[in-house]
Amino acid sequence: MIEVRARLGADGVLRRVDSSGHAGTDARGRDLVCAAASVLLRTAYEALAQVPGARVEGSAPEPGTLWFSLRDYPPEGADRLRGIGDFLLTGLSGLEREHPGALKLTTERYWRE
Repeated sequence: MIEVRARLGADGVLRRVDSSGHAGTDARGRDLVCAAASVLLRTAYEALAQVPGARVEGSAPEPGTLWFSLRDYPPEGADRLRGIGDFLLTGLSGLEREHPGALKLTTERYWRE
């Protein structure tokens, strides 16, 4: 199972994501749930990093593990950042709903580092 933990700040901006595991719905390299989750997570990371003034760090130290954290951002980027987070959480939520037991999404709202 892929376990994703997403943390939102008090302003609704995605502040941190930790993801680990494999969906186990098909053979490694052919698992569509893993591929979909990977695309959503990596794209969200890259989109966050493209927001001018945003400071994002992250790593995928081994297959099946990815984390990223938004350390700082300018106030004028908050709407765009919220949109990126909403898109990611909507996509992951859909995967969780459509493939029970393959992905578990936990969202913490108003998280403080």
